[in-house]
Amino acid sequence: MSVKFRVLSLALAALWVSAVCAQDRIAGLRSRLAHESNPVAKAKLMPQLGDAEFAAIDDDIAQGKIPEALEVLKSYRDEVASCDKALDAAGTDAEKHPAGFKQLQFSLRDSLRRLDGVLANLTTDEQAPFLDIRKELGEMNRHLIEHLFPRKLTDGADRK
Repeated sequence: MSVKFRVLSLALAALWVSAVCAQDRIAGLRSRLAHESNPVAKAKLMPQLGDAEFAAIDDDIAQGKIPEALEVLKSYRDEVASCDKALDAAGTDAEKHPAGFKQLQFSLRDSLRRLDGVLANLTTDEQAPFLDIRKELGEMNRHLIEHLFPRKLTDGADRK
């Protein structure tokens, strides 16, 4: 065997192992998220899960697996929506007790930035479903910011 062939074989094996490890990490984090009953603890898992899922999205896009990347993004959107609804249902004042709200918003903000990078690598036709999900994620981000920094009423009028 030539040295080039051995190096190529090792590189492909390392790539395969890293992909398997990433999928295991995502599965483990999703399992923890599904079994967690505390909405704050769920939200605190989202930065790790979002990072792992966007790494998978980046890998899928690089390999031309657009439908797979879209499915991972849909899962992320659903996980964020679930956490957001759970935090809302808890009735916590996010301005006074931001735990969970902050972590979810940070994760969402980072994911929106990463999604913008993904969109730059797609054709216009491929972008359409990604842009729809980006719009939904942007609305959830605004919703979280409004919880964290509610507008104060002054003399009966909204400040702008």
